[in-house]
Amino acid sequence: MRILLVGAGGVGTAFARIAARRPFAELVVADYDLSRAQRAAAAKDSYLAVRLDARDEQATAALLAEQSCDVLMNATDPRFVMPLFRAALTAGVHYLDMAMSLSHPDPAEPYAKTGVKLGDDQFALAGQWAEAGRLALAGIGVEPGLSDVFARYAADTLFREIDEIGVRDGANLAVAGYDFAPTFSIWTTIEECLNPPVIWERGRGWFTTPPFSEPETFAFPAGIGPVECVNVEHEEVLLIPRWVEAKRVTFKYGLGAEFIGVLETLHKLGLDRTEPVSVGGASVSPRDVVAACLPDPATLGDKMTGLTCAGTWVTGTGTDGGPREVYLHHVVDNAWSMAEYGSQAVVWQTAVNPVVALELIDSGAWSGTGVLGPEALPPGPFLDLLTGYGSPWACEERTPGSVTSL
Repeated sequence: MRILLVGAGGVGTAFARIAARRPFAELVVADYDLSRAQRAAAAKDSYLAVRLDARDEQATAALLAEQSCDVLMNATDPRFVMPLFRAALTAGVHYLDMAMSLSHPDPAEPYAKTGVKLGDDQFALAGQWAEAGRLALAGIGVEPGLSDVFARYAADTLFREIDEIGVRDGANLAVAGYDFAPTFSIWTTIEECLNPPVIWERGRGWFTTPPFSEPETFAFPAGIGPVECVNVEHEEVLLIPRWVEAKRVTFKYGLGAEFIGVLETLHKLGLDRTEPVSVGGASVSPRDVVAACLPDPATLGDKMTGLTCAGTWVTGTGTDGGPREVYLHHVVDNAWSMAEYGSQAVVWQTAVNPVVALELIDSGAWSGTGVLGPEALPPGPFLDLLTGYGSPWACEERTPGSVTSL
């Protein structure tokens, strides 16, 4: 399989390093910064590095044809989803991403009604993808991605009826030498944390709440322990209800009071805005300035310690007819990912899942046409192969009612 990987930041570089160990994949690594593409492509002698502007649909489609690529793997931030998505459709190749097209809150009632939801722009073109006989697999990172696979697995094998599917993300990562250093793209973090969170309920559909709503204490495994989690806008809530039966679907991050405080301050100052402002004759986006002032998450690995946990908490009626509560999860130790791959834990955990998905597509174990989420495909082959990559997942049985609302 010949893959055009667009985006050679932390996640893209980790993707290249993981794929370099699997015989099915050959990469063309593209980035606006050629030197970044070259560094990522150094993972394997046969990889090719090229310069590409992800906003240029025609250039992307031409590159896919020129390099005889079978699939476009999008490892850029969500701003570039739609031009890359359309370029892949034009070129007649499969497409994967780890974050879906951007949302636009309801202008009148942002904390009560959904406006344009995450992924709406992609699903609007689902018919064209199906007619083309090509697969656009949306949201196949870790969250969304592995978390959606967990939801499908729980519905297929563990539950008779599901009350709630709640994706829960927590960590005990620390970065030495910085007072504030996000371990993932601050541009994306601001987008998902300050937009109105979306919840789905049977009979009500999708609706929004204020940022950081419904705080709860969630106990994470592997020694991470209890973490306060809050509602955040995320793709799983827009994907899971399309294919998995449940009464309620939520997503909550373990952000911590300090992180929430920083985000709220950025919002108050208008530094979360993406619209350019004029500064000394130059036109700059305030959010891009914030991102430029913070360290690149890809460079923090040797300063980080701790673990990150991504998972899906499911409650309902088990297959035996009794109440059941489980947490399906995946934990990565930064010390391990750095020693094994030279990539910090958060970006490695995100990148491994699309590599697994592409290997399944290459083998035929996963197939489909149109715009699909990971929960639309069989979970067993994915979870088996993820373990085969040396990164096992786990399912923890919990006492029903173990989560504490604050």
